[in-house]
This record gives sequence, structure tokens and C-alpha cells, in this order.
Amino acid sequence: MIVIAENLNTRNMAYMKAVTEFDPETIKRLSGELVNAGADVINIQCSLDGSGDEEMLPRVVEVIVQSHDPVICLDTRNTEALKRSLSLCTKPPIINYLSLEEQNAEEILSLCRNNQCWLIIRALKGIIPTSLEGKMQVLEELIEMANAADIPNVRLFADPSVVHIGRGMGQDHIASSHECILALKEMVDPPINTIAWISNVSAGLDRKLKSRVNSGFMTYMAGAGLDAAIIDVLDTEIMKTVYLIRSFRDEIIFSEADLEGTV
Repeated sequence: MIVIAENLNTRNMAYMKAVTEFDPETIKRLSGELVNAGADVINIQCSLDGSGDEEMLPRVVEVIVQSHDPVICLDTRNTEALKRSLSLCTKPPIINYLSLEEQNAEEILSLCRNNQCWLIIRALKGIIPTSLEGKMQVLEELIEMANAADIPNVRLFADPSVVHIGRGMGQDHIASSHECILALKEMVDPPINTIAWISNVSAGLDRKLKSRVNSGFMTYMAGAGLDAAIIDVLDTEIMKTVYLIRSFRDEIIFSEADLEGTV
């Protein structure tokens, strides 16, 4: 299970203040906390719609790479921001994400191919499909587009698009997302990686319920074969769940002391 830290996002007020005022020491400290908490990858978001990313994202990437050198996940569809940020990454980054909504899909695919990036493809076309068939139809089209651009399945992460459980059809979405991971594992050849933004499932819930819901959902998705999870790595409850999933999969050697150390 690959752990991608979601924490540097627009809801993080301390982080966004450091971004807008460009406070590299705070950015360095906040990203260091994520590395120390066990993040394999750090997702970096500077805006919701890409506005200003061409200036802000490269500055943040440069600070984090120079300070900690993790794998970076670039959370923008702003191609100018991607161009400027890719040159600063010392390890192949992940581009987050490509859907069927982007008008600049060919440019994103070209950047991904030319820089040997990983690419998240997301089941999104106007709306998030509710059914398994709808999710698979969008993802299959995106896989074809990526393959046509010489990006192999091994460098793709397919995202079924998770919505919160309290939404009108939230439980239907959750069930079809689980089925989508299973279908991708069973039907796509060559094999493709799978990913989910876990905390989306608990959006809008009471804060005291979020850890339990997120941890339960990640375990549910892991049972379907999920390869990567975008999570709050500072949530000790969910990091304990990550530890157990990795232990159950025989990816690490289990010890009580190590499990206690995640608390």
C-alpha cells in the first residue's frame, strides 16, 4: 500500500498562509512532519481550480524537494504549473489527475510521457458516475488515451472517484467504487495500479467520526486490491490501519512494538 499524504491542501489554513505569503520555513516544517509520519508521497495542492498554480506550485515543490526529497504528487491540471514543477523533481512525480473534463488532455499526456511521470486517471466526466459500468467506461477511455500517448498501464493509477457516505447516493458510490477496484484488477491487462482519495468518504461528517469511517473504508478498499491511498498521514488511527494492511499483505514484518509506535 502506497501512502500519499493529502495534508498540503487548500483546507489547511497554516499551509495556505505559508504558500500565499511564501514562508519556506513553515512549508519545510509541515512537509517534514508528513515524511516523519510515514508518507511515501506528498500530494501538493495550491488551489482548487489551478489559478495561480504556475507561480505557487513550483515554489512549494522546490522547498519540499530540497528539504526532504520525497516523491511528489502534483495536484493541478494547470499545464504551465506542471511544466515548471516537473523540472524541479528529482524523482518521477505523480500527476494528479486526468479526467474526461480536461480541455488540455493531450498536453498533460505529453508532459507525463516526456517526463516519465506517473498519472492518476479519474472516473469523472461532467459528474462522477454512480454505477460500476459508468466508472469503468470513463476509465477505459482514459486508459486508451494514455496508451495511445505511449504511457503504459504500469505508470497509471486508476481512481474510481470516491464521494462522501452522507451524500444522497453515497453508499451506492462506495459499493461501485469497491467493485471498480475489483474489476480493474481482474479485467485490465496489462495490470494497472489503483488509487482512492480515502477521506472523501467522510466529508461532512462529525470530526469525531472521520477516523473511524476513513479507516474502515480504507480496509474495505484494500480488500479489493487497492494499491495506493491518499490519506491524512497525521491521523494516527488511519496510520495504524495502514500498518495492519501492510502486515496482512506480508509487505512488512508485524510486531506489536511497531504497531504501538504508530499510536
